[in-house]
Amino acid sequence: MAKQSPPASPYTPAVRAGDWIIVSGQLGIKDGAIVTGGVAAQTAQAVANLKAQLATMGASLKDVSKTLCFLTDMDTFAAFNEAYVAGFGDSRPARSTIGVAALPFNGDVEIEAWAYKPVR
Repeated sequence: MAKQSPPASPYTPAVRAGDWIIVSGQLGIKDGAIVTGGVAAQTAQAVANLKAQLATMGASLKDVSKTLCFLTDMDTFAAFNEAYVAGFGDSRPARSTIGVAALPFNGDVEIEAWAYKPVR
């Protein structure tokens, strides 16, 4: 499993709420720093981080029903979208993408997810 950076603020990276797993916004951070390569590289890393958080709860990207994505520059939407599709493969959860003024650590992209994984 990929090494996860500790939370930078007082939040829980992933929680279970009944049959739902909610993953807090994941940035394109690896080894404690934003990855280089712009929005495409950061999106790929954010999806990898999301995947790792889901795995800690016994879930995968295929269980994701909804993502909420934040971009600091909507002009990078095409590059973001391409990396997002590559990361999620055949999975196509419902998605909202919102332009924001800034993200923590000067990130370009952040991805939050809701996964449905019934408790057995």
